[in-house]
Amino acid sequence: MEFSTNDIKKQLTEILNTFLKEHPQKKGSIFVIGCSSSEVCGGKIGKDSSKETGEIIFKTANEILSKHGLFLACQCCEHLNRALVIEEECAQQFGYEPVCVVPWLHGGGSFATAAYRGFKNPVVVEHIKASAGLDIGDTLIGMHLKDVAVPVHPEHNTLGNAHIVAAWCRPKLIGGERAKYTVED
Repeated sequence: MEFSTNDIKKQLTEILNTFLKEHPQKKGSIFVIGCSSSEVCGGKIGKDSSKETGEIIFKTANEILSKHGLFLACQCCEHLNRALVIEEECAQQFGYEPVCVVPWLHGGGSFATAAYRGFKNPVVVEHIKASAGLDIGDTLIGMHLKDVAVPVHPEHNTLGNAHIVAAWCRPKLIGGERAKYTVED
């Protein structure tokens, strides 16, 4: 099935707004997105990249997440070892060391390429620990989430033709039988 860029924008807006309403994130947190534009357009991951689809997903996500005070991290494809495009401010705030690479359509993917061209001061980093994320097209974002990720299966679990899974992260529950996890007198 074909979807217009307006359809994709509308679907992604609904998915992100619903997620952030149900799982609010602290301002200044990182939200990671992995995206296969190929899957969104009905193709096979890594085989049918769409520049236009990558751009509309980046622009829509960046606009929504920025309004919530969140940093967007855009995962590259496996050809760049799933490195991430982020704003330089984010890298500085969290102490992430930039690496030298520029994503392009067939080496990083359309979404990461759109991010590199769309951020004010983009840098690429190898690793992050995001507080939440969205996986569009089964791109495997888990390596970029904090240790205890809680999966979320959105009511609208597709973007275009791509499968959607999301996650938010909670602190680890540590201790033994004497541990408490809420404040009581």
